[in-house]
Amino acid sequence: MRLPSASTQPRTAARTTPGTAARAASPAASGAPAPGPAPALFLTLLAVCSAVTAANIYLAAPLLTLIARDFGSTPSGVAWIASVAQFGYALGLLLFTPLGDSVNRRRLVSGLTVVTAVALVGAAAAPGSAVLAAAVLVASAATVIPQLLVPLVAERAPAERRARHVAALIAGLFTGIVAARVVGGLAGQAFGWRWVFAGAGALTLVLGLATALVLPAAHRPRTGSLFGGIAALPGLARRSPDLWRACVRQAGMFGAWSALWTSLALLLTGPEYGLSTATAGLFGLFGLTASVVAPLAGGLVDRFGAARVVRAAYLLAAVSVPLFWAGGHVLAALFAAAVAIHAALVASHVANQTLALTTTSAPATANTAYVVAGFTGGAAASALAGSAYTHFGWGGVCAVAGLWLLLGWGTTAVRR
Repeated sequence: MRLPSASTQPRTAARTTPGTAARAASPAASGAPAPGPAPALFLTLLAVCSAVTAANIYLAAPLLTLIARDFGSTPSGVAWIASVAQFGYALGLLLFTPLGDSVNRRRLVSGLTVVTAVALVGAAAAPGSAVLAAAVLVASAATVIPQLLVPLVAERAPAERRARHVAALIAGLFTGIVAARVVGGLAGQAFGWRWVFAGAGALTLVLGLATALVLPAAHRPRTGSLFGGIAALPGLARRSPDLWRACVRQAGMFGAWSALWTSLALLLTGPEYGLSTATAGLFGLFGLTASVVAPLAGGLVDRFGAARVVRAAYLLAAVSVPLFWAGGHVLAALFAAAVAIHAALVASHVANQTLALTTTSAPATANTAYVVAGFTGGAAASALAGSAYTHFGWGGVCAVAGLWLLLGWGTTAVRR
């Protein structure tokens, strides 16, 4: 699919990263014409594919009660499987997304799609928690397709609309996360958790291969080893303080969100509220806030720059933590907290990811560093939150979220 070209000067990058780093990273700055925006149908297909593949990471979270019942365990006893999914995604990001700078994206997306679908079917047939965790690990590691598509869209968007185009895919990604909780909870209650994994495998196969077929054919000359991008990550972050700051701040934000959101099913289905898995899954509808906020955040980043948007997002997230704590006993507070944390997360994500994609000359590798940092922070916080819930209840989970926000902002408050 041939895409139109444009030569717009990257105002977004220059505003978010004063100086010359972002200008040097853009195609326009190097004298080459920057590719134009993807057509609407192309962008829509990429957003839908991002939604379906991102949902795979969070399938286990709303199904923990059903999985535990099937395996003769307790929900807190299998909560670690949700953390395995995030660690697997971080591993896949580390291994596969740097390849977006050096290999044919069509073949890469096709291969990862098939592996993900097979692993999800394996999860559906798992006889025990160990096999399920292994299948979830493989599926999550291979379902990194959205992070191969985001740099592609950023490369082809006009600079004054780059954040909005990136935000379209981020909106799809967060819609998938919401669908994993809502549809997964409802389908799990109606048909069983195994059919949820099998259905996700079928959807991934269809949409992933359809997306691979319409991707622009790009044959890049390979330099160095196949996985040389991994070795380049530390040096890339060290040379770009803006990339480093985006990585750390999103790790803090995503860690706070993950601690709260992956543990929420335990609170809602526990003795305090006693909701069914399906009813608790409907709570994920509050995550649709993310899909609404993403385009707005993209416009704000294009207009005011990333730094201001991230600062406002952290303030909103800080307000949401005490609301979540109160939500341990007051359902209305939990509603308000869910809206606030999703708005904060997606605004921070749009701003930080746009900055990461435009601050170096290797966008796929920079995107790898950014998303690996975010999901590593999320996985660590989820694992700690599961233990905190077991020993200290919902208050312990809220304390973990507050700690991650403090670390994410405090360690980047002083400009390097």
